[in-house]
Order: sequence, then structure tokens, then C-alpha cells
Amino acid sequence: MTSNTHIDLASNPKAATANRRIFRLAFGTSLSLVFSQIVNWDMSFIAAVFTMFLLATPMPAPTLGKAIGLFVGLLLPICLGIAVIPLLNGARWAGIIIVACALYYSFYYSAKGGSALIGTFFTFGLTMVVTVGSLSLDILLMLIEDLALGVVFGLVFVWIAYAVFPDLPPPPRLQPQAIAPARKPNLPEARRAAFRSMLIAFPVTLILLFSSNSAAYIVVMMKVSAMGQQATTDHSRAMGRSLLESTFWGGLGAILAWQWLSIWPNLTIYALIIAIAALLYGSRIYSGYGMSAKGNMWMNAFLTMIVVLAPAVIDSQGGSSAGAAFYSRLILVSVAAVYGTVAVAVFNAFWMQGKKKKEERKEGDTNNLTT
Repeated sequence: MTSNTHIDLASNPKAATANRRIFRLAFGTSLSLVFSQIVNWDMSFIAAVFTMFLLATPMPAPTLGKAIGLFVGLLLPICLGIAVIPLLNGARWAGIIIVACALYYSFYYSAKGGSALIGTFFTFGLTMVVTVGSLSLDILLMLIEDLALGVVFGLVFVWIAYAVFPDLPPPPRLQPQAIAPARKPNLPEARRAAFRSMLIAFPVTLILLFSSNSAAYIVVMMKVSAMGQQATTDHSRAMGRSLLESTFWGGLGAILAWQWLSIWPNLTIYALIIAIAALLYGSRIYSGYGMSAKGNMWMNAFLTMIVVLAPAVIDSQGGSSAGAAFYSRLILVSVAAVYGTVAVAVFNAFWMQGKKKKEERKEGDTNNLTT
């Protein structure tokens, strides 16, 4: 078996690397979700979300130092959100402006080359704290504890997955330039992408700030945070459509899994379903040594499936209303995706129109000078 692996690696190292990452994603994510079902605290599925994000990103296993950095990166928006809560209660619009600026920076950080994972959790942590904390500090403290535990256990399952499926050694003839470096956008482009992402996330955050039951929309906050980061990292004209595609494919996977579990509710079946889903989504996320052209979209589709399905599976242990809650979450996530797509289309239309006029004006000035 070792010789066959060596032959496969030597003949097609890109495929071997992608396959190893796909199996690692399936193993780590399914194991983390099974754990979340066993411990059964309110937001234990966050561990699986964190595990999936780290395993879906083509990078080496996180070191202890990087893990601490991720944890600190999660604490920063929580501390910022707690500091803004008094303003939201006493001078609401001043606090809202600070929240808008913080959201913009979280997207700008990712747009100019920062970690999309940290950006996503920064956005989610901030929106969760300010929306829930403005209503109830007790509920907020419980959510922060669940979030911190989810990150810690999510990292544990990432390390377990890397231990079982370690990175393959690079082929001897592999040239360093075979792995294309990530393109870092220029600052004007990064500011544009960040503003477009804020246009997606901020109105939803504002609605939840004025909601009397924002704690019930944690899943929507996670989806909107991921959508904002997706809009930040994707620079294609079809980016708005990819928001709908990721929601459609993730929602379809969640519905099929929920129906399967309704017929055969079993923890082993649950783990098998998630593993199969990870294999299917993973085969479209990875391409060779990196992500495929639509890898970011498929990663967000897998995220959508988890955030819609996993809370419903946990709820099913406590009563018969889990099915209604499942479809309610799915509808809310779909509405958020439709809004995000419309917001991106409107932004791109006005931006491209303004940019076109600016170029025409510049071209006219150049012609006048030439004349």
C-alpha cells in the first residue's frame, strides 16, 4: 500500500494532495459534529463550523501559536462589542456608527490579504455581541462561553484530523512556483470590496439591533458574516450569483440530510451523512494544491448546510418542533442570501456606471489634450 501511495503521489501529486485534504475535511468535520451532538450544549455546532473552516482552507496544520492568535482574534471583537453596548443603550446611533466602522474594518482586513477565517469570526463575534448584548447580558455571557468552547474544541478536532491525515510530502521535482501565490488586491480595490461587504452585513445587523429576539437569529448572523467575507474575497462579476448558489446547494444538502435523518435518526447515520457531504463538497472545493475557481462558493455551501442542519439535530432531542425550526432557519438564510445578491447587484451597477463615466471623462480629457 505504501508503494501504491508513492506511485500515485509521483504520477499525480496534485490529485493526491487534493484527495488527502478531502478525506481530512470529511473525517474532521463529521467527528466534530458527532461531538457537538453528544455534548448537546446550545451552540456546540460552532465547533464543527470552526473545524470545517480550518480544514477547508488549504494550509498547514495550525501551530499552537497560530491557534492562540485565532483565539485572540475572536476575543477582540467580543471585547469591542461589550465596550459598545453602553453606547447602544444610551446613545444608540453613536454606537451604531461605531459598529458600522468596525464591520467595515473586518471586511477591509480580509480584502487586503488578511485571513478570511479571522475576518468571518470577527464579523460574527461583533454582530452577535452587539445584537444580543443590547438585550440581555446573561444570554450574551452564555453565548460567549459557548463560542469560546466551540473554538477550542474545533481546533482540537482540526489537530486530530491532521494527525490521522497528515500532509503528503512534496514531490522531489515540485518547483516552488507550482503553487501560485494568493493575489493581494490593491488598496482601492480592497476598500471597494469592504464597502460592498458592509452593504450586505450592516443592514441585517441593524435590523437585529432593533429586534426583540435577536438571540434566535444566531444562524442568520453566521450566514451573513460568511456572505460578507465571500463578497470580499470574490471579485468576479458573478459574485452576486455565487451567494445564491452557495445557499441553494447548502440548503439542498441540509434538506436531503434532514429527510434522511427523519427516516433513520441515528448518530452513526448522522456522521455518515456529514462525511458524504464533505466528500461531495470537498471534491469541488479543492483543485490541485489550492482551491478551485469556485472553491469559496462551495465552502460556503457546506457552511450553509451545517448551520441549518446541526442546530435542528440538536433541537430534535428536546421536542417535536425541530422540523419547524429547521425550515424556519432555512427560509431566513435564503432570504438573507437573496438580499445579499440584490445588494451586490445594486452596488456593482452603480459602481460600474460611475467607473465607466469616470473613464469616459478621463478619455475625453486625454483626447482634448491630444487635439
